[in-house]
Amino acid sequence: MRIELPYGRGKRVLDIADARVRGVLRSHIEEYEPGATEQELIERALSNPVGSAPLCELARGKRRVTIIASDHTRPVPSRLLMPALLREVRRGNPHADITILIATGCHRSTTSEEIRAKFGEELASRERIVIHDCDDPALLTLLGTLPSGGECRVNRIAAEADLLISEGFIEPHFFAGYSGGRKSVLPGVASRESVLANHCAEFIADPLSHAGSLEGNPIHRDMVWAARKAGLKFILNVVLNGEKRVIHAVAGDMLLAHEQGCRFLDAHCGQDAAPAEIVVTTNGGYPLDQNIYQAVKGMTAAEATVKPGGVIIMLAESADGHGGKAFCREMTASDDLNALAKGILRRGRNETMPDQWQAQIFIRVMQKARVVYISEAEDALVRSLHMYPAHSLEEALALADGLIGRKDAPVTVIPDGVSVTVRADAAS
Repeated sequence: MRIELPYGRGKRVLDIADARVRGVLRSHIEEYEPGATEQELIERALSNPVGSAPLCELARGKRRVTIIASDHTRPVPSRLLMPALLREVRRGNPHADITILIATGCHRSTTSEEIRAKFGEELASRERIVIHDCDDPALLTLLGTLPSGGECRVNRIAAEADLLISEGFIEPHFFAGYSGGRKSVLPGVASRESVLANHCAEFIADPLSHAGSLEGNPIHRDMVWAARKAGLKFILNVVLNGEKRVIHAVAGDMLLAHEQGCRFLDAHCGQDAAPAEIVVTTNGGYPLDQNIYQAVKGMTAAEATVKPGGVIIMLAESADGHGGKAFCREMTASDDLNALAKGILRRGRNETMPDQWQAQIFIRVMQKARVVYISEAEDALVRSLHMYPAHSLEEALALADGLIGRKDAPVTVIPDGVSVTVRADAAS
């Protein structure tokens, strides 16, 4: 069997005997044909909102309207979504005072060049656009206490709007269940402290905080609470294929429309686990495999199907190295993974450190299975992060066989670990 695996801007090919392959877990999103253009899908969603009146009706009589937009780190097709939202608001209220609020979360500020690329020159120059800053107290207002126990502070422009709307896209998220919907408020336009409280060690450790999980997920619960408290009334969310083209769109109630979009996605990217002692996966290639920090996301798909004590072979080019100083400090503070995990878990909900959630999940993965890491990163860095470096699939498989202690151990392959939601029940 020859299986192509994305790696950087290219591919690596896994040659493996058929008899060893326990399963190949792929998303079926690429096979889906929507039968309509991107614009038609968006218009259809706006014309048939889920659990809500049409946006033009909601806009009537609302003076201050805020539309939360994704930032430069997300592939949301704002050039398509934002004009449609603006049109519908103005159709219901031509005199609405509209602000587009860029949801940077805790990311860096979006540049003017990125704004123009995202919205187009005409829209970017015509509309009022404000960039969220999670560290500026003058921009933030207190809404109450999150279920996590942390203070819920969000951008005033969102909280004080007469009508709050958001755009977004839905994909599997490795601890929030899915992206999109309520995430536009928390973490999108929340304070850093609120984000850290939501990403606390206790919640990351919860067994329901994983990809594809919404019901009972404490991180999702916090996010829904914040979005409701901020008054998020209407969303327009899309599902994208590998070429970042819209293949499905939902609009309407913040919770009901989002859940409908999640169900669509799960029907096309959800896969039952195929338990095996060795699991080969990737982070989907460039741009998501630029560093080790991001590669943790793809590893969680393998975690859901690898047998305890097994080996995960992770392919991620990692030309930028570790991807975060705080993350690297957390991971290299001790040679003992159990000690690292206990140290993070001792931190209270309001003592969360930046990027500790990524380290916590990474440690959890390696407590279940050893990780052989194929990359362009320095071997010393890979070893310092408790992994085994390799530079080819042949080398990695030989290393995995040695760690397992046999050459015929079953192998499950997940060609793109960030596009698949692996249902782990069969592996537990």
